[in-house]
Amino acid sequence: MKPMKPTVSIEYCTQCRWLLRAAWMAQELLTTFEDELGAVSLHPGTGGIFHIAIDGREIWDRKARDGFPDIKQLKQLVRDAVAPERSLGHSDRPADHG
Repeated sequence: MKPMKPTVSIEYCTQCRWLLRAAWMAQELLTTFEDELGAVSLHPGTGGIFHIAIDGREIWDRKARDGFPDIKQLKQLVRDAVAPERSLGHSDRPADHG
């Protein structure tokens, strides 16, 4: 039996009309991590929620972080959780030589 691949969940606020933002982020993650992710799921919510988790572990909360991740930042967070050895090419952070 193959091990289960990680699942990203994105909970977005329907009152704020953030479905398109959530769907675009899901598309970007599925395109970038097509071999590493098992699924990206979208969950409607209310009250200004925009929460992203991998297998139930939070990687982003809009209220706690005072905003949305840019796509480069989100890809880095997902990569660090599901494929830390993987390069993201032009989306990667510069190496820390400090």
